[in-house]
Amino acid sequence: MVMNFLRDRQTLYLFGGVLGLLLVATIVGQTLRWRIGRNDVIANLNARIRAWWIMSAVFAFSLATGGIGSVILFAILSFFALREFVTLTPTRPADHSALFWVFFIITPLQYYLVATQWYGFFAILIPVYAFLFIPSRIAIAGDAAAFLERSAKIQWGLMVCVYCVSHAPALLMLNIPHFEGKNARLLFFLVVVVQLSDVLQYVWGKLLGRHKIAPVISPSKTWEGFVGGVLTATALGGALWWATPFNAWQATAMAFVITMMGFAGGLTMSAIKRDRGVKDWGATIEGHGGVLDRIDSICFAAPVFFHLTRYFFTP
Repeated sequence: MVMNFLRDRQTLYLFGGVLGLLLVATIVGQTLRWRIGRNDVIANLNARIRAWWIMSAVFAFSLATGGIGSVILFAILSFFALREFVTLTPTRPADHSALFWVFFIITPLQYYLVATQWYGFFAILIPVYAFLFIPSRIAIAGDAAAFLERSAKIQWGLMVCVYCVSHAPALLMLNIPHFEGKNARLLFFLVVVVQLSDVLQYVWGKLLGRHKIAPVISPSKTWEGFVGGVLTATALGGALWWATPFNAWQATAMAFVITMMGFAGGLTMSAIKRDRGVKDWGATIEGHGGVLDRIDSICFAAPVFFHLTRYFFTP
């Protein structure tokens, strides 16, 4: 599905750049800790940097194993993200059979379709067949209390945590002329631009943030942070055009769309958390909360990026 990235010099350059950024961030974080001492903001920053080292290593390992490693990684992320989502949106005993299907049959099948590059079925399994199956299975259980709400929660969680996220490794199935064997760079481009946008919005917000976008939904998001983060991440994405099948302006446009969708994903998932009365989806990743806290931006960005790339850059 994809060549081993260790044989691709440009992909190695990309990971070398990430390694350099992490080293600089680590030095800055430790320097601030030594000079300022105990500080909650600095402690959180260093926790995030440590988590980024681990996440970057896992991502690099998944690419090193080829396409199947990336598919397995995102399947695991989807499983735990969906688990966090279901945990915070309580269900009833009558839903347990439907949830068994969702976790242990539909989710693995979705990623099997990605791994086998069966686009026709991959694209409709969850939005068509699972959409019809889940409420039917819940109805068979015979519990009508809050039926629509329960069905919608499970369906929405499956869509956002599994279907949307599965479009990230699905980038490896695209047949782009003159880009054969290099699709790992597309996945890298998506993940790096989305995550850099999140980080840069946080940094710009801390430096210049004054006007909150949606204080009830996400008190830390400001217009200054949003504009600064999106523009900076878009520029960085445009600068990576050489590693993609896009030219400079196309890469910039793609990066802008990715950052906007990532912002929408983060804000939407924050609204759900506020509705449930929690700050984070979980505590799996130090400094980042749960798995879903880390991939909420990818949930919205991945399917849009996938379909734009497929529509405009494949035969």
